[in-house]
Amino acid sequence: MSSETKDAPSCCPLTTSITLPTAATSVCASTTMCAPVELRVTSSQPRFWKNCTDHTAWRRFTEGFWMDTIAEAFVTPFQYSFMVRALIVSVIVGIMCPVVGAYVITRGLGFMGDALAHAVIPGMALAFMLGFSPFVGIVPAAIAVALLIGYLTMRAGVSEDTSIGILFAGLFALGLVMLTMARGIPVSLEDILLGQVLGTSRSDVLVTLGLATGVLALVWALHKELVFASFDPTGASVIGIPTQALDYILLVLLALVIVIALQAVGVVLVISMLITPAAAAQLLVRNFTQAMLVGAAIGALSAIIGLYLSFHYNLPSGPAMALVAMGFFILAAAYAKGISGALGKKAA
Repeated sequence: MSSETKDAPSCCPLTTSITLPTAATSVCASTTMCAPVELRVTSSQPRFWKNCTDHTAWRRFTEGFWMDTIAEAFVTPFQYSFMVRALIVSVIVGIMCPVVGAYVITRGLGFMGDALAHAVIPGMALAFMLGFSPFVGIVPAAIAVALLIGYLTMRAGVSEDTSIGILFAGLFALGLVMLTMARGIPVSLEDILLGQVLGTSRSDVLVTLGLATGVLALVWALHKELVFASFDPTGASVIGIPTQALDYILLVLLALVIVIALQAVGVVLVISMLITPAAAAQLLVRNFTQAMLVGAAIGALSAIIGLYLSFHYNLPSGPAMALVAMGFFILAAAYAKGISGALGKKAA
Protein backbone atom coordinates (compact mmCIF):
# COMPACT_ATOMS: atom_id res chain seq x y z
CA MET A 1 0.00 0.00 0.00
CA SER A 2 1.37 3.39 -0.98
CA SER A 3 1.54 6.18 1.55
CA GLU A 4 1.97 9.88 1.66
CA THR A 5 3.79 11.80 4.35
CA LYS A 6 2.66 15.10 5.80
CA ASP A 7 4.80 17.24 8.05
CA ALA A 8 3.43 18.00 11.49
CA PRO A 9 3.43 21.58 12.79
CA SER A 10 6.94 22.65 13.73
CA CYS A 11 5.75 23.77 17.14
CA CYS A 12 4.70 20.30 18.23
CA PRO A 13 7.20 19.02 20.81
CA LEU A 14 6.73 15.32 20.23
CA THR A 15 6.12 14.75 16.53
CA THR A 16 7.99 15.88 13.42
CA SER A 17 6.00 13.95 10.85
CA ILE A 18 2.87 11.89 10.59
CA THR A 19 2.66 9.03 8.10
CA LEU A 20 -0.80 8.02 6.93
CA PRO A 21 -1.59 5.25 4.45
CA THR A 22 -3.05 6.67 1.22
CA ALA A 23 -6.18 4.60 1.62
CA ALA A 24 -6.57 5.89 5.14
CA THR A 25 -6.54 9.54 4.02
CA SER A 26 -9.61 9.02 1.89
CA VAL A 27 -11.35 7.22 4.73
CA CYS A 28 -10.57 10.05 7.11
CA ALA A 29 -11.92 12.56 4.66
CA SER A 30 -15.22 10.76 4.24
CA THR A 31 -15.91 9.35 7.70
CA THR A 32 -15.42 10.27 11.32
CA MET A 33 -13.57 7.02 12.04
CA CYS A 34 -9.88 7.41 11.29
CA ALA A 35 -7.37 4.62 10.70
CA PRO A 36 -4.40 4.18 13.08
CA VAL A 37 -1.75 6.87 12.81
CA GLU A 38 1.96 6.06 12.70
CA LEU A 39 4.10 8.64 14.53
CA ARG A 40 7.80 9.18 13.84
CA VAL A 41 9.45 11.12 16.66
CA THR A 42 12.72 12.99 16.29
CA SER A 43 14.36 15.79 18.26
CA SER A 44 16.56 17.43 15.63
CA GLN A 45 15.20 20.93 16.11
CA PRO A 46 14.14 22.87 19.21
CA ARG A 47 10.48 23.27 19.87
CA PHE A 48 8.63 25.11 22.62
CA TRP A 49 5.40 24.19 24.38
CA LYS A 50 4.23 27.77 24.69
CA ASN A 51 4.08 28.17 20.90
CA CYS A 52 2.10 25.00 20.26
CA THR A 53 -1.63 25.35 19.86
CA ASP A 54 -1.98 21.59 20.31
CA HIS A 55 -0.36 21.87 23.74
CA THR A 56 -2.69 24.69 24.70
CA ALA A 57 -5.63 22.46 23.95
CA TRP A 58 -4.01 19.61 25.89
CA ARG A 59 -3.34 21.88 28.85
CA ARG A 60 -6.94 23.04 28.87
CA PHE A 61 -8.06 19.43 28.73
CA THR A 62 -5.85 18.31 31.61
CA GLU A 63 -6.72 21.34 33.74
CA GLY A 64 -10.38 20.69 33.17
CA PHE A 65 -9.89 17.00 33.92
CA TRP A 66 -8.13 17.62 37.22
CA MET A 67 -10.59 20.33 38.23
CA ASP A 68 -13.49 17.99 37.52
CA THR A 69 -11.77 15.15 39.38
CA ILE A 70 -11.07 17.29 42.46
CA ALA A 71 -14.57 18.75 42.41
CA GLU A 72 -16.04 15.27 42.13
CA ALA A 73 -13.92 14.02 45.04
CA PHE A 74 -15.16 16.83 47.27
CA VAL A 75 -18.76 17.06 46.12
CA THR A 76 -19.67 13.41 45.55
CA PRO A 77 -19.76 12.42 49.24
CA PHE A 78 -22.43 15.01 49.96
CA GLN A 79 -24.84 13.45 47.53
CA TYR A 80 -25.54 11.05 50.40
CA SER A 81 -27.46 12.23 53.43
CA PHE A 82 -25.46 10.04 55.80
CA MET A 83 -22.27 11.88 54.77
CA VAL A 84 -23.86 15.25 55.52
CA ARG A 85 -24.83 14.05 58.98
CA ALA A 86 -21.39 12.55 59.51
CA LEU A 87 -19.71 15.81 58.49
CA ILE A 88 -21.79 17.84 60.96
CA VAL A 89 -20.97 15.51 63.84
CA SER A 90 -17.29 15.28 62.86
CA VAL A 91 -16.86 19.06 62.77
CA ILE A 92 -18.57 19.39 66.15
CA VAL A 93 -16.25 16.75 67.59
CA GLY A 94 -13.22 18.41 66.03
CA ILE A 95 -14.13 21.75 67.61
CA MET A 96 -15.33 20.61 71.03
CA CYS A 97 -12.52 18.20 71.89
CA PRO A 98 -9.64 20.74 71.66
CA VAL A 99 -11.66 23.44 73.45
CA VAL A 100 -12.04 21.27 76.55
CA GLY A 101 -8.75 19.52 75.81
CA ALA A 102 -6.88 22.76 76.50
CA TYR A 103 -8.04 22.61 80.14
CA VAL A 104 -7.35 18.87 80.26
CA ILE A 105 -3.72 19.33 79.20
CA THR A 106 -3.17 22.20 81.62
CA ARG A 107 -4.50 20.15 84.54
CA GLY A 108 -2.94 16.86 83.49
CA LEU A 109 -6.27 15.05 83.14
CA GLY A 110 -5.50 13.14 79.95
CA PHE A 111 -5.64 9.74 81.65
CA MET A 112 -9.00 10.66 83.19
CA GLY A 113 -10.41 11.39 79.74
CA ASP A 114 -9.31 7.98 78.52
CA ALA A 115 -10.79 6.32 81.61
CA LEU A 116 -14.13 8.09 81.19
CA ALA A 117 -14.38 6.96 77.58
CA HIS A 118 -13.97 3.32 78.61
CA ALA A 119 -16.09 3.58 81.75
CA VAL A 120 -19.27 4.63 79.92
CA ILE A 121 -19.58 1.33 78.04
CA PRO A 122 -21.92 -0.20 80.69
CA GLY A 123 -24.32 2.71 80.23
CA MET A 124 -24.17 2.28 76.46
CA ALA A 125 -24.76 -1.47 76.72
CA LEU A 126 -27.72 -0.98 79.08
CA ALA A 127 -29.32 1.52 76.69
CA PHE A 128 -28.95 -0.94 73.80
CA MET A 129 -30.40 -3.79 75.87
CA LEU A 130 -33.45 -1.67 76.75
CA GLY A 131 -33.92 -0.54 73.15
CA PHE A 132 -33.04 3.12 73.71
CA SER A 133 -30.61 5.45 71.98
CA PRO A 134 -27.05 4.99 73.31
CA PHE A 135 -27.05 8.62 74.43
CA VAL A 136 -29.70 7.72 77.03
CA GLY A 137 -27.16 5.51 78.76
CA ILE A 138 -23.90 7.27 77.93
CA VAL A 139 -24.70 10.77 79.20
CA PRO A 140 -25.71 9.84 82.77
CA ALA A 141 -22.98 7.18 82.95
CA ALA A 142 -20.27 9.63 81.91
CA ILE A 143 -21.41 12.32 84.35
CA ALA A 144 -21.78 9.80 87.20
CA VAL A 145 -18.32 8.31 86.65
CA ALA A 146 -16.71 11.76 86.38
CA LEU A 147 -18.30 12.92 89.63
CA LEU A 148 -17.41 9.64 91.34
CA ILE A 149 -13.76 10.02 90.36
CA GLY A 150 -13.83 13.58 91.66
CA TYR A 151 -15.40 12.48 94.94
CA LEU A 152 -12.89 9.66 95.51
CA THR A 153 -10.03 12.04 94.81
CA MET A 154 -11.21 15.04 96.83
CA ARG A 155 -13.14 13.47 99.71
CA ALA A 156 -12.22 9.80 100.14
CA GLY A 157 -8.48 10.28 100.25
CA VAL A 158 -7.85 8.01 97.26
CA SER A 159 -5.24 9.29 94.83
CA GLU A 160 -6.50 10.39 91.44
CA ASP A 161 -4.51 7.79 89.50
CA THR A 162 -5.72 5.01 91.81
CA SER A 163 -9.40 5.94 91.54
CA ILE A 164 -9.14 6.34 87.77
CA GLY A 165 -7.39 2.99 87.38
CA ILE A 166 -9.97 1.15 89.50
CA LEU A 167 -13.00 2.60 87.73
CA PHE A 168 -11.37 2.40 84.30
CA ALA A 169 -10.65 -1.33 84.52
CA GLY A 170 -13.75 -2.34 86.46
CA LEU A 171 -16.37 -0.51 84.41
CA PHE A 172 -14.71 -1.32 81.09
CA ALA A 173 -14.75 -5.02 81.99
CA LEU A 174 -18.39 -4.77 83.08
CA GLY A 175 -19.32 -3.10 79.80
CA LEU A 176 -17.64 -5.81 77.72
CA VAL A 177 -19.46 -8.53 79.68
CA MET A 178 -22.80 -6.78 79.18
CA LEU A 179 -22.20 -6.38 75.45
CA THR A 180 -21.27 -10.05 75.16
CA MET A 181 -24.39 -11.19 77.01
CA ALA A 182 -26.75 -8.87 75.14
CA ARG A 183 -28.55 -10.08 72.04
CA GLY A 184 -29.51 -8.12 68.94
CA ILE A 185 -27.36 -5.05 69.58
CA PRO A 186 -27.40 -2.95 66.37
CA VAL A 187 -23.68 -2.10 66.49
CA SER A 188 -20.54 -4.20 66.65
CA LEU A 189 -17.87 -4.04 69.33
CA GLU A 190 -15.47 -2.70 66.69
CA ASP A 191 -17.77 0.26 66.02
CA ILE A 192 -17.96 1.00 69.74
CA LEU A 193 -14.19 0.87 70.17
CA LEU A 194 -13.14 2.61 66.94
CA GLY A 195 -16.20 4.70 66.10
CA GLN A 196 -18.48 4.74 63.08
CA VAL A 197 -19.60 8.26 62.33
CA LEU A 198 -21.04 7.20 58.97
CA GLY A 199 -23.85 5.51 60.89
CA THR A 200 -24.99 8.76 62.51
CA SER A 201 -28.75 9.28 62.53
CA ARG A 202 -30.65 12.56 62.46
CA SER A 203 -31.51 12.26 66.15
CA ASP A 204 -27.81 11.73 66.91
CA VAL A 205 -27.01 14.99 65.13
CA LEU A 206 -29.62 16.88 67.16
CA VAL A 207 -28.40 15.43 70.47
CA THR A 208 -24.80 16.22 69.54
CA LEU A 209 -25.71 19.81 68.68
CA GLY A 210 -27.58 20.19 71.96
CA LEU A 211 -24.71 18.82 74.06
CA ALA A 212 -22.15 20.92 72.21
CA THR A 213 -24.22 24.06 72.74
CA GLY A 214 -24.44 23.36 76.46
CA VAL A 215 -20.69 22.74 76.75
CA LEU A 216 -19.82 25.92 74.85
CA ALA A 217 -22.22 27.95 76.99
CA LEU A 218 -20.56 26.70 80.19
CA VAL A 219 -17.07 27.30 78.82
CA TRP A 220 -18.03 30.82 77.72
CA ALA A 221 -19.56 31.67 81.10
CA LEU A 222 -16.77 30.23 83.26
CA HIS A 223 -13.73 30.63 81.02
CA LYS A 224 -11.84 33.15 83.16
CA GLU A 225 -12.45 31.24 86.38
CA LEU A 226 -11.51 27.92 84.80
CA VAL A 227 -8.27 29.35 83.41
CA PHE A 228 -7.34 30.95 86.73
CA ALA A 229 -8.11 27.77 88.68
CA SER A 230 -6.19 25.68 86.15
CA PHE A 231 -2.97 27.70 86.37
CA ASP A 232 -3.11 28.83 90.02
CA PRO A 233 -5.65 26.91 92.10
CA THR A 234 -4.26 28.25 95.38
CA GLY A 235 -4.49 31.87 94.25
CA ALA A 236 -7.98 31.30 92.88
CA SER A 237 -9.09 29.83 96.19
CA VAL A 238 -7.60 32.76 98.12
CA ILE A 239 -9.61 35.35 96.19
CA GLY A 240 -12.85 33.43 96.69
CA ILE A 241 -13.22 31.41 93.48
CA PRO A 242 -14.92 28.08 94.31
CA THR A 243 -12.16 25.87 92.92
CA GLN A 244 -13.69 22.60 94.09
CA ALA A 245 -16.97 23.36 92.33
CA LEU A 246 -15.02 24.30 89.20
CA ASP A 247 -13.21 20.97 89.37
CA TYR A 248 -16.53 19.14 89.31
CA ILE A 249 -17.81 21.35 86.49
CA LEU A 250 -14.69 20.63 84.44
CA LEU A 251 -15.18 16.90 84.99
CA VAL A 252 -18.77 17.20 83.76
CA LEU A 253 -17.60 19.16 80.70
CA LEU A 254 -15.02 16.48 80.00
CA ALA A 255 -17.65 13.76 80.34
CA LEU A 256 -20.01 15.53 77.90
CA VAL A 257 -17.28 16.07 75.32
CA ILE A 258 -16.36 12.40 75.51
CA VAL A 259 -20.01 11.52 74.93
CA ILE A 260 -20.03 13.79 71.87
CA ALA A 261 -16.85 12.21 70.47
CA LEU A 262 -17.64 8.55 71.08
CA GLN A 263 -19.66 7.96 67.92
CA ALA A 264 -17.12 9.69 65.70
CA VAL A 265 -13.83 8.25 66.96
CA GLY A 266 -14.84 5.49 69.34
CA VAL A 267 -13.81 4.63 72.87
CA VAL A 268 -10.17 3.87 72.12
CA LEU A 269 -9.35 7.03 70.16
CA VAL A 270 -11.30 9.67 72.08
CA ILE A 271 -8.10 10.65 73.85
CA SER A 272 -6.46 11.37 70.48
CA MET A 273 -8.99 14.03 69.43
CA LEU A 274 -9.12 15.38 72.98
CA ILE A 275 -5.36 15.87 73.39
CA THR A 276 -3.59 15.97 70.01
CA PRO A 277 -5.12 19.10 68.38
CA ALA A 278 -4.92 21.03 71.65
CA ALA A 279 -1.27 20.02 72.12
CA ALA A 280 -0.45 21.04 68.54
CA ALA A 281 -2.07 24.43 69.10
CA GLN A 282 -0.08 25.04 72.28
CA LEU A 283 3.10 24.50 70.27
CA LEU A 284 2.07 27.25 67.86
CA VAL A 285 0.68 29.95 70.17
CA ARG A 286 1.28 30.90 73.80
CA ASN A 287 -1.97 32.62 74.70
CA PHE A 288 -4.42 30.16 76.27
CA THR A 289 -7.54 31.47 74.53
CA GLN A 290 -5.75 31.59 71.18
CA ALA A 291 -4.58 28.02 71.74
CA MET A 292 -8.21 26.96 72.22
CA LEU A 293 -9.22 28.60 68.93
CA VAL A 294 -6.26 27.25 66.96
CA GLY A 295 -6.84 23.82 68.46
CA ALA A 296 -10.49 23.95 67.40
CA ALA A 297 -9.41 24.79 63.84
CA ILE A 298 -6.89 21.93 63.78
CA GLY A 299 -9.46 19.55 65.23
CA ALA A 300 -12.10 20.52 62.67
CA LEU A 301 -9.64 20.10 59.78
CA SER A 302 -8.52 16.74 61.15
CA ALA A 303 -12.12 15.58 61.37
CA ILE A 304 -13.01 16.74 57.84
CA ILE A 305 -9.90 15.30 56.18
CA GLY A 306 -10.24 12.06 58.13
CA LEU A 307 -13.88 11.77 57.08
CA TYR A 308 -12.97 12.22 53.39
CA LEU A 309 -10.25 9.57 53.70
CA SER A 310 -12.72 7.26 55.41
CA PHE A 311 -15.23 7.69 52.59
CA HIS A 312 -12.90 7.42 49.59
CA TYR A 313 -10.59 4.67 50.87
CA ASN A 314 -13.04 2.64 52.97
CA LEU A 315 -11.18 3.31 56.23
CA PRO A 316 -12.62 3.39 59.75
CA SER A 317 -13.48 6.99 60.52
CA GLY A 318 -11.96 7.16 64.01
CA PRO A 319 -8.44 6.01 63.13
CA ALA A 320 -8.43 8.19 60.00
CA MET A 321 -9.23 11.33 62.03
CA ALA A 322 -6.70 10.40 64.72
CA LEU A 323 -3.94 9.90 62.14
CA VAL A 324 -4.64 13.26 60.50
CA ALA A 325 -4.56 14.96 63.91
CA MET A 326 -1.25 13.26 64.63
CA GLY A 327 0.08 14.54 61.30
CA PHE A 328 -0.89 18.10 62.25
CA PHE A 329 0.89 17.68 65.59
CA ILE A 330 4.08 16.52 63.87
CA LEU A 331 3.95 19.53 61.53
CA ALA A 332 3.35 21.88 64.47
CA ALA A 333 6.24 20.36 66.42
CA ALA A 334 8.57 20.69 63.43
CA TYR A 335 7.48 24.28 62.86
CA ALA A 336 7.90 25.20 66.54
CA LYS A 337 11.35 23.62 66.63
CA GLY A 338 12.37 25.49 63.48
CA ILE A 339 11.17 28.80 64.89
CA SER A 340 12.92 28.26 68.23
CA GLY A 341 16.12 27.26 66.43
CA ALA A 342 16.01 30.36 64.25
CA LEU A 343 15.44 32.60 67.28
CA GLY A 344 18.31 30.92 69.11
CA LYS A 345 20.70 31.53 66.23
CA LYS A 346 19.55 35.13 65.95
CA ALA A 347 20.11 35.72 69.67
CA ALA A 348 23.58 34.17 69.46
